[in-house]
Amino acid sequence: MIKKRQEVYDLYWYFAAERQNIFYNKLNNKEEPWTDDPILQKYKFCNAYRASDRVSQYLLKNVIYNGHKYSDEDMIFRIILFKLFNKESTWELLISKMGDIKLCSFNFNKCKKILEEAVLNNIRIYNDAYISCPTKAFGFEKKHENHLALLKKMFVEDNLQEKIINSKSMEEAFNYLKSYPLIGNFMAYQLITDINYSEVTNFTETEFTVVGPGSIRGIKKCFYDIGDMSKEDVIKWMYEHQEEEFERLGIEFKKIGNRKLQYIDCQGLFCEIDKYCRAKFPELKSNRIRIKKKYMKKDKIDFLYPPKWNIDLNISKDVDIKL
Repeated sequence: MIKKRQEVYDLYWYFAAERQNIFYNKLNNKEEPWTDDPILQKYKFCNAYRASDRVSQYLLKNVIYNGHKYSDEDMIFRIILFKLFNKESTWELLISKMGDIKLCSFNFNKCKKILEEAVLNNIRIYNDAYISCPTKAFGFEKKHENHLALLKKMFVEDNLQEKIINSKSMEEAFNYLKSYPLIGNFMAYQLITDINYSEVTNFTETEFTVVGPGSIRGIKKCFYDIGDMSKEDVIKWMYEHQEEEFERLGIEFKKIGNRKLQYIDCQGLFCEIDKYCRAKFPELKSNRIRIKKKYMKKDKIDFLYPPKWNIDLNISKDVDIKL
């Protein structure tokens, strides 16, 4: 039988709502501070919705929905190329040197030289948000060379793009991705989620999920025991019970449009609650003991979501959030 650590479990829902409240306060150009929560004021936390985070927004606006038409094959290639580095400046560098990126005209040798020059000039080409799998699977010493070899195997040798296009489910496409070196389970789940932001696929987001290491730490802090449930079952349980839990706590959660928190969002929130608890409940030990990144104010984002979601941000709706 599932056993909750009630104070931390309730904090999960509070955090989701308060982080979303900050999102709308910023969107509405409210004056800082956007929250009275001292931990949320001090440290950097991801949004309640994964698609609202800065890198996801860059992907949506500059890689997927940038005003140009791409074939499905080109779109999948663009998304995976961007996500292997997961860094806006690396994408900008490649665009500036190579022009618009398409699978049909991509020059792997030129890309290798561009990245090599950047590395030699001490330019960081990878985002440190998550760590890719061991880097020498294709026999190269340098991480980016192995990733380019991976792309060539995926798209030139194996025709992965057609397999994804013809996949009948998110899990089927996920299995194709995770079969490759350098792509672990969590990375494959992130990649298929990003591909599903495009018009290439239209998988149901609540058919399948994968729990990452940060989420596992968060689940362990929210629950003493999850009984016979798998960690993926816990994610599904949170998704299914979100409205009643917000109601139980007297919290009005501000969605983006009419979109509930999806599986990917619920698992991400466990990762963020693990971070939050390092400051709030430091006695709850894990292999991470501090929050690495402080909050830094950045330029405002003009938010864009996949058109198929039909998102209305409903700006200027004020709510009070209490715990």
